[in-house]
Amino acid sequence: MSETIEDLVLRLATERGLAKTICPTEAAKAVAEQRGEEDWRGRLSDVRAAAVRLSRRGKLAVYRKGKPVDPNTFKGIYRIGLPAPDAADETEPEAEAVIADAERSDGGDD
Repeated sequence: MSETIEDLVLRLATERGLAKTICPTEAAKAVAEQRGEEDWRGRLSDVRAAAVRLSRRGKLAVYRKGKPVDPNTFKGIYRIGLPAPDAADETEPEAEAVIADAERSDGGDD
């Protein structure tokens, strides 16, 4: 039984490692090869869909110009990689600051 496209994309990204990315064409070529197909270009949309699904689940990240982007809205050239392990930690201080600002403007008199 062959790997699903999601499994293959995730495996390629994992093999590449943290802070490194794969090109969607690399994944499309691997999918086509695995299935004995010559036309890898026909698999690019499948790879993109798999990358979007995996990114929504937090297993992968979609990158443009070296920065993670929203998998639901990105356009153009992209790369696929593992999410940065500290990506969630980076947003927490911002969220805490917004909450603190809201409490200060509210007067905090609950």
